[in-house]
Parts: sequence; structure tokens; C-alpha cells
Amino acid sequence: MNLDVTWAKAWIRTSAAVMSEHRVELINLDRAIGDGDHGENMDRGFQAVLSKLEDLPSEANPGDVFKLVATTLISTVGGAAGPLYGTAFLKAAVAVTGAADLDGSALVAFLTAARDGIVLRGKAESGDKTMVDAWTPAVDAAEAARAEGADDLAILVAAAVAAESGAQATEPWVARKGRASYLGERAIGHRDPGAQSSALLLRAAADTASMV
Repeated sequence: MNLDVTWAKAWIRTSAAVMSEHRVELINLDRAIGDGDHGENMDRGFQAVLSKLEDLPSEANPGDVFKLVATTLISTVGGAAGPLYGTAFLKAAVAVTGAADLDGSALVAFLTAARDGIVLRGKAESGDKTMVDAWTPAVDAAEAARAEGADDLAILVAAAVAAESGAQATEPWVARKGRASYLGERAIGHRDPGAQSSALLLRAAADTASMV
């Protein structure tokens, strides 16, 4: 299994399908504690990326794919999601610049850079009930798996499982950042939509790696 440009493109195509499939779910999560547009924004953004993937040159590498995702999401996705995900993919692209294939160390660097980009842009920390609460467990799990000698697929699966658990863990929390923070205790019982879309993306990465 090579996590090369073929995988990177396939991951984004899978992500676009996943965002379309879960569009209503993400809308409902966001409607409870936000603007209600997260699902629509994510679906629109990844559909816009799809239309540009084939324009990449034949010599493109994964970093080029991620940079395309970043610039497209920033220019097409409204609300907080566009800048946050755009910054995540942009920082991640820089972290793997020039790499034809992503090994375990590169995967951890990719995930870490994406998480750090989100933190930089959104000024959120773990426990604030944001997408950081999916990304930080994913980074930690990926690093632990790599340290244990896991292969690339196992690293991605570990990250996806941790992100899913992290997203679920946001449900009983009071939000400390974003629009949900204005709700106080009324946000309790609702999963953060950004954490959920992050978990969906990372699961798509792992599922795609299992098939290429």
C-alpha cells in the first residue's frame, strides 16, 4: 500500500461522497448549537474540490492535492469551516511538501500540522468543544501507533478511531469557543459538528487506504 498521489486523490473523492452522504446529519448537528450550515458548506466545498482534481499535473504529489483542497475550501466554504479546514490542509501540505509517498512519520507530521493549523486559526484547545477535540486524539493515537511500529494503514485507522471517540466525547461538554459558546449549558448533549466532520474525513482517509 502506497500513500501516494493516487491515494490522496481517492481520499478526497471519498471525502466528497461522505460529506454528501452526511450532509443532513451535519446540518442537524450544527442547527442545534450553531448556524445550521456546516453540512451544506462541507458538501459544497468538497464538490468544488472534485471539479478541480483532474486539473492537477501528472507529476503532482500528495502535497499538491492537499494544497488544492486548502485553496478551494478557503474560497468556497462559508462560515468558520472554510478558513479552519483550509488552514489545516494548507499546513499539512507544507509538512509533506515534495513527498511522493507518505510513510508513518510523514502521516504523523501531516496530522500534526493539520491540527496545529486549526489551533492557530481558531484559537481553540482540547476541551473547548470544537474540531480540535477530534484532531488532537487522532494525532496522539497516530503517534502512538507509529512508535509501536504500526504500518501506514494501522496508523490511519488508529487516528480515525480516536477522532470518532473524540467527537462523541464533545456531547456532554459546555462549549468554550465558537457560536456554541454563547449557548452555555444549552450546548450540553449536542455533538460538535466540526469534530464530527473531522472524524468523517479521517475515517475516509483510512477506508481509502484499505482499498488502494
